[in-house]
Amino acid sequence: MIAKNLPRIAIYSVLLIAAFFFLAPLYVMLVTSFKDAEQIRSGNLLSLPSSLNFESWQLAWSTACTGVDCRGLKPYFWNSVIMAVPAVLISTAWGAINGYVLSMWKFKGSEVLFGFMLFGVFMPFQVVLLPMSQVLGFLGLSSSLGGLVLVHCIAGLAGTTLFFRNYYTAIPKELVNAARMDGAGFWRIFWRIVVPMSTPILMVTLIWQFTNIWNDFLFGVAFSGADSKPITVGLNNMANTSSSVKSYNVDMAAAVIAGLPTMLVYVLAGQYFVKGLTAGAVKG
Repeated sequence: MIAKNLPRIAIYSVLLIAAFFFLAPLYVMLVTSFKDAEQIRSGNLLSLPSSLNFESWQLAWSTACTGVDCRGLKPYFWNSVIMAVPAVLISTAWGAINGYVLSMWKFKGSEVLFGFMLFGVFMPFQVVLLPMSQVLGFLGLSSSLGGLVLVHCIAGLAGTTLFFRNYYTAIPKELVNAARMDGAGFWRIFWRIVVPMSTPILMVTLIWQFTNIWNDFLFGVAFSGADSKPITVGLNNMANTSSSVKSYNVDMAAAVIAGLPTMLVYVLAGQYFVKGLTAGAVKG
């Protein structure tokens, strides 16, 4: 009996070990954030706090210094919210329309255009920093949240188009042809037939885009101004702010705050992400 179940036991053992190593940093961040300075100095890295102390969380949120600014992560957090929500919605809607056109309303050269758009999926973002900064300056959006929204919409467009285009190619063409014969046009087919069938890929794209945009540091540090820095830049500034005594509990609390929105998204909607992938989001 044991020999029969040995492969399953081995698989679960490997998965448990992988989960332990993956979750260990999160555990260290959480327990450290609830400790005071004395517990951090006297205890070990994995020891539990003697009590739940939320003082470090309050400091990280509202009063910790990020350089010369001592307002905590609160302004950076809301900058990220203001930036991420419209960028995610616009890039997802834009990608859905592109995927719809490239899969169901093909035109001469559409495959070539799609091939060129795929370059954006594999192109390192560092190569677009200079031309993008010139474009933002020309548009008057330098060092602003509006500029960051535009940057993330453009940077995410190739990925969202790829997701939707590959998903829509699996939709039976008979549905679209029947709607055309009934007199439905471009937008009516999109809203009445395609969008209601797009829930799985919509969830995949929304989660993917939100995670990428919220966790982005490169564009945030390159294109933001003094009052438009996202939370990743604020967290970096807080961790690198020098002081007489390093407040590891505050830094850990700040790191958890910065990662909390993406963790909540995956906890609440992770099942839809998996279902969307298996429904054809990454089929070639």
